[in-house]
Amino acid sequence: MTEVQDIAGGTVLSARGVERRFQEGSTRLEVLRGLNLEVRAGERLGIIGVSGSGKTTLLQILGGLDRPDAGHVEIDGRDLHALTEHERSTLRNRTMGFVYQFHHLLAEFSALENVAMPLLVRRDGAAAAAAQATALLERVGLGARLRHRPHQLSGGERQRAAVARALVSSPRLVLADEPTGNLDGHNAEQVFALLLELNRELGTSLVVVTHDTRLAARMDRVLELHNGILR
Repeated sequence: MTEVQDIAGGTVLSARGVERRFQEGSTRLEVLRGLNLEVRAGERLGIIGVSGSGKTTLLQILGGLDRPDAGHVEIDGRDLHALTEHERSTLRNRTMGFVYQFHHLLAEFSALENVAMPLLVRRDGAAAAAAQATALLERVGLGARLRHRPHQLSGGERQRAAVARALVSSPRLVLADEPTGNLDGHNAEQVFALLLELNRELGTSLVVVTHDTRLAARMDRVLELHNGILR
């Protein structure tokens, strides 16, 4: 088996000895303390923890949006924080998708344009990007809303568009930070079920940070972040 095949069928994300601390006046906050984590291809992992436990900080470090004070994070065998900013951005664009509690869709662009954006950033052809984005928007039930801007969509529709944007490039890994935290119960269930369904169909690894233990229980594995350690 080749090295590429090994990576493709094995570990997508590996974090070793990750530490993160913040200084607030004379107080030093140890948010992450030598944290270790491994995520396999296609795995669904839930991370729970009380408010302020560092879940979002962890997800930002795993996604290369923040740097650890110690330790390292590898995506597909590449050390995120040993890369240049350009290399890191390229790796994120090609291998990762992000879903946040608030959709972060660009207000001046339509649903179609928002979802096609990751493909356009990596210089896929406009026609191919639009076709791929259209297909996924139809898949998430927004085929009739392609030209609508975010303010013309409901909260649940905006979050479904955000899910489509995260998955349009068929990433190896999707990181979701409280993806249903801003939705009512019905829409939260729809969006979460959609994430799980697309995870199964596309074989994408999924890491979800959530305060909702009922949602987390539907993942393959659940870890709790407590005192800076996953357990």
